[in-house]
Parts: sequence; C-alpha cells; structure tokens
Amino acid sequence: RPSPLALVAGNGGAALIGLVLPGRFDDAMRIAVVRRYPGCPAGLRAISLSLVMLGLVDSAALAPLAAVAVAFPGAGVAARAALAIVAGAGIAAAAVIVALPRLAGSERALRFRLGRWLSPRTTSLSRATQAWAYVFGCWVVRGVACFIMLGTLGLGYSFPLALLFLCAGAAAAALPVGPAGAATQAAAGTAALAAAGVGASEALAASVSVG
Repeated sequence: RPSPLALVAGNGGAALIGLVLPGRFDDAMRIAVVRRYPGCPAGLRAISLSLVMLGLVDSAALAPLAAVAVAFPGAGVAARAALAIVAGAGIAAAAVIVALPRLAGSERALRFRLGRWLSPRTTSLSRATQAWAYVFGCWVVRGVACFIMLGTLGLGYSFPLALLFLCAGAAAAALPVGPAGAATQAAAGTAALAAAGVGASEALAASVSVG
C-alpha cells in the first residue's frame, strides 16, 4: 500500500489540476504522483484499480442521501428524477462491489490473465463496508456544511436543497469528460438550485461560494 504521505500528495496535485483541466485529468495526476512517490510499492494497475473501487464506493455512499432527497416533495419533478438516477447508480455500484470478488475468483475468470491478476486484489466485503462507512460519513458532513452555507447565503436552511446541491455536484464529478472539474461541479450546482426555484444569480453565487 502507498504511504499516507503519498496519498496526500496525490490528492493535492489532483485538486490543483481539477480546477483548470477537463475531468479525469485529476485522476491521471493522482496516479502519476502516487506512482512516482519515493518508496511507493504500488504499480500503475493497482493504483488505477483502487481509484475505480473508490469511485464505486463513493457512488454507493451517496445513494442513501440521494434517495432521501427524492422523498422530499419540494425538489421538483426534474430534480427528483435526477436524484433518482444518482440513487440508482449508487445501488448499481454497490452491486458491483459485492459481486466483484466472487466473479473474479470464479473458475471461468481464473482462466484469463486479467482474472488471475484481479482475484487477489479485489476488495473484500468487510473492507468495502468499512470504506463505505467512512465515505458516507464524509458525505454527511458535506451535506451539513452545505445546509449551513446555503442558509448563511440567504437561500434558506433546507436539507432537501442542500442534498440536491450536493448530489448535483457529485453527479457532475462522475462525468467522464468535463470542461474543468471545479467549473463543471459549480455549473451543476447552479442548475440544481435554479431548478429548485432559486434565482440564477443567487444560485451561481452560492455554487461559487460553496466551491
């Protein structure tokens, strides 16, 4: 496993790249920094697999919040439909996480080189559950922070609105291509707030401030 300092350096580089370059360039920077960090034993394929698994866990952790936001009637039809898609994607990601160790360890998969490489490197259900709990805690903290921030900016203390904003930014971050990571998420947050009835200028100001 890479050292914590290697992961911190990778995330720092990715955060800077995500401000200006299209989506997924931040992941490339994260891989490059961690791989070239002194004393890092992890290979390129292992780091890439870790990021894929983390993305699945991240999506699965967001699903409960998106499902809760769908239940609020004030979100609007279009917003609720988008939130339902986010929740569905999270459920699908959880299914992949649960099924992957069994699929990779099957006799059919072990006939192939990829299956033999993947089988000992898949994340166990207990480890995935632990990661899910940590990431879910992060999303809850971010949701509370958005709730406070939107209320401070004069948009009202509304958990449905905060969850809608949070899920919109997360969904935008999952896009394979975007003009820039931070800009795409800000645009998605602005669109979500505008769809919920917030004025365009206020929605844009809130998205930039939260970002």
